[in-house]
Amino acid sequence: MEMSVIMLEDWTDQATKVMLNNVIDRKKKFDKLKKKHFQTSVSSFILGLLFMAYLYQFILKPYSYSFFDMYSVFVDDFMNLIYMLVVFGLYGYMLFLKKKLDKAETEYHALRCEIIDRSKDLWKHEDSWKKRHKVYEMMKKNYDINLYHENK
Repeated sequence: MEMSVIMLEDWTDQATKVMLNNVIDRKKKFDKLKKKHFQTSVSSFILGLLFMAYLYQFILKPYSYSFFDMYSVFVDDFMNLIYMLVVFGLYGYMLFLKKKLDKAETEYHALRCEIIDRSKDLWKHEDSWKKRHKVYEMMKKNYDINLYHENK
C-alpha cells in the first residue's frame, strides 16, 4: 500500500484506503501502458518510414521498368522479409497495447468514478466529510488523480 494512503488519519477507514490504493495502482498501470503505447507508435512509424525509403531508393527507383524485377530483387534478399516482418510485428504489438490501454483506462476511470459516487458512504461522519478535501488534494498532488469531478 502507498505510504501517503497509509498515513491518512483515522477519519479515513480501511476500506477507503484500500479503494484509494487500488485507484493509484490502476492509474500507474494506465500511465505505464500509455508510455509504452506511445513508444511503440513512434517506433513503428519511424521504422515504417525507413522501410518505405529503403524500398523506394534501392528497389523501386532502380527497377521501376519492370514489376517482376522489383519483386525478384525484393524476394532475393531475405533481410527485406525480416525487416518487413519486424515493422508489421511492431505495428501489431502497438495495436495490442492500444487495446490493453483502452481497457486499463476504462478500469481506472470506473474505479475513480465509483469513489466519487460513493464519497458520502466512504466519509460518513460530519467530521470526516469536512476533511475529505485533504484526501482529494493529496491524490491530485501526489498521483494526478482528480476525485473532485467525474469527467476526465
